[in-house]
Parts: sequence; C-alpha cells; structure tokens
Amino acid sequence: MYIMTITFRLIDTSFGEMNPSDFSSASPGKVILSQKGYWTYIPAPLPPTIEWSLSLISIISEAERNIAKLTALASSRPGYHVLARPFVYREAVLSSRIEGTRASLVDVLAYEGTQLSFIEPATDVREVHNYIRAMDYGLARIKTLPVSLRLIREIHATLMDGVRGEHLSPGEFRHSQNWIGYPGSTLENAIFVPPPVDEMLIGLDSLEKFIHTSSNIPALARAAFIHYQFEVIHPFLDGNGRIGRLLIVLLLCEWGYLPQPLLYLSEFFEKHRTEYYNRLLAVSKYGEWEEWLDFFLNAVTTQAVDAVIQLEQLRNLRSEYRQRLEKERSTVRLIEAVDKFFEQPIMNIRQLELLMEIPYKTAQRYISRLEEKGIIREATGKDRNRLYRADDILRILITG
Repeated sequence: MYIMTITFRLIDTSFGEMNPSDFSSASPGKVILSQKGYWTYIPAPLPPTIEWSLSLISIISEAERNIAKLTALASSRPGYHVLARPFVYREAVLSSRIEGTRASLVDVLAYEGTQLSFIEPATDVREVHNYIRAMDYGLARIKTLPVSLRLIREIHATLMDGVRGEHLSPGEFRHSQNWIGYPGSTLENAIFVPPPVDEMLIGLDSLEKFIHTSSNIPALARAAFIHYQFEVIHPFLDGNGRIGRLLIVLLLCEWGYLPQPLLYLSEFFEKHRTEYYNRLLAVSKYGEWEEWLDFFLNAVTTQAVDAVIQLEQLRNLRSEYRQRLEKERSTVRLIEAVDKFFEQPIMNIRQLELLMEIPYKTAQRYISRLEEKGIIREATGKDRNRLYRADDILRILITG
C-alpha cells in the first residue's frame, strides 16, 4: 500500500478523516466498508444529474465565449504556433507546483537549454520536464489514438520516468489501495479513500465510455465532470493530479475547442488550491456539482482572458523584433532564430544549431547578432557551456 501525502489546507474544518456520516444523501456515490475494515468511496457513473439553471448556463456561455476568442486569436495569423509553446511550459510548472514542486519556469528552461546533459537536474526540475514530455506525447498521440485508458497509461509512464514515484508502477493502474491525507495518515484516518481496485477498474471502464460517447452536455462541463471523476477514482499510486489536469487540455484539443494547448488552468487551481481541493471533495460528500462547475468554469474564463493578453503581448514583441531585424543580412533566418527563442527562451548555441539544422558557426553568428540587437543576452558569465536567454519573452511569461 502507498500513502498519498497531499497536504491539505482546508477552509472547512468538517473535512477531517473520512466518515460515512459526512456523506449526505445528495452524494453522487456511496461509502462502503472494505473487507479490511476501512471506509472507501465509490463514485456513481457519469453524467450526474445537474440543475441547468440560467446562472449556470450563463457561466458556461461566458467561458465558451472566452475560449472562442482565444481560439480565434491563435488561428488568425501565421506564426501563432510559435507563441503557443511557452504555454506548455507554464502549465507544466504550475500543475507540478500544486503537487509540491518548487521548480521555476527559468529553472526548467535552463535545464532544457543545456540540452539536458551538462547538469544533473534537481528532482523538481526533472518532474516538470517530464510533465512537458507527457503533454507533448499526448498531443502527438491524440492524432491517431483518442483519449482512452491506454493513452492515459502511456502518458503516466512518461510523467513518472526517472523521478520520485518511478518505483510505483509507472504506466500501470494501481493494484493496491491508496488514500489521500495529511503526511503520516493511514487508511483509518485518511481524508479520502478512493475505490478499491475492483471498483476502480469498473469506474475507469465507465469513465472511458463516457469520454467516447457523444453527448449534448457542453464540452467544458464534460471536461469538468471527467476531471472530477478521474481524481476521485485516483487510479495511479502517484501522479493522479498532474495526469488529471493534463487530461483537461488534451480533451479540449481533441474535441477541437483549442487548436493548441493555450489554456493553463493550473495557474488558477494553484492560486486557489484550498478551494480546488475542497470543491472536489464537496462533490463527493454533498453532491455540489453546480458549485464545482462554477469554480471550474471561472478558471476557464479567467485563464482564457489571461492567455489572450499574453498571446497579444508576445505577438507585439515578435513584431517589434522583426522590425529590428528587417534590414539585416539573412533576415529570414535571423527571424527564424528569434522564433526558436519564443518557443524556448533559454538555450545554448548547440541547441539552436540542432533546432534550425544549421552549421554551428552559423548558429554562433546568429546568436551574436541577436545579442547585439538586445533580443537575447548571455546569462552564465562563463566561457564554456554558455546559455542565452530572452528576457523580454520571459518577463511576459512570468509576470503577464
């Protein structure tokens, strides 16, 4: 057995250890006593019964409008795919931070900027890097394989490769009971105990069917339902939160709501971490689906608006850089080099050489010209293994 050491900072003190009397008649599942004497929660299959009030419909419409604005902006001009890449990094950093990592965006970019070879990364950096790899893998895979239990296992194997928890069956659904609680808690005093293995497998099969079945339920509400259901089933021994949040983006991309992974909901979830956990738990205990939807859709609206602002800022900066370089020799190739820094704002000469498929000396010359134009700067102060960073791009990504 494995203890899930998620630290909860609960607003509602009633969220103590799991007790069947805390689950009201409105709970969308049931609490059962296992053969080993601990209580465990079995969620009901999706979809839930929802009262689609005018208020809730209005919130959904607002979120859809803002997603549409983001999608329209991202699809309106060539080159926006270049600007989308940093959003993956941002989502990876913030989703991992919810689980307790402390790696910053700069930490991760510096690691990748060394071609992942000159330094041995801190565990936190490697975990965020794996999240990026898992996202990239999932986005490529959904072109031929829809979101499914198979794909979820494959993504999990990538996420857990070579990091904390790698011994906890990466790419495999759990074969033993897990639980959620404070560090040092047990099954008997855990805050929440997901379904036992047999019930977990039934729940996963039902969840996959819901994902694949066409529905009149708005896509954003479906994504919210799926995220809740995945988290409450908790099918892995580690990495459930990150996989669950990653699935939101993959589903919206697969369903055509996002042309690229431009929505970083983890920023909202991280800022409101206590409420995020409480809302999920309140669905299980009290059937508060509408309140969970309100929280989730508020996250979508907030982050879509923020993404539009950042995308516009990056676009304007890119236009400014193009103007600086328009009279240069090899203008087209220099602009391409700048675009590589939009995709990865910290890198070395060798990496630019590989990304652009050019000779090393040519990459060196491009770096020098971009440095002279004030677009990048050398960040290490060393003679070897130098890193170059685009501070203006990073400033937008970090501060908005």
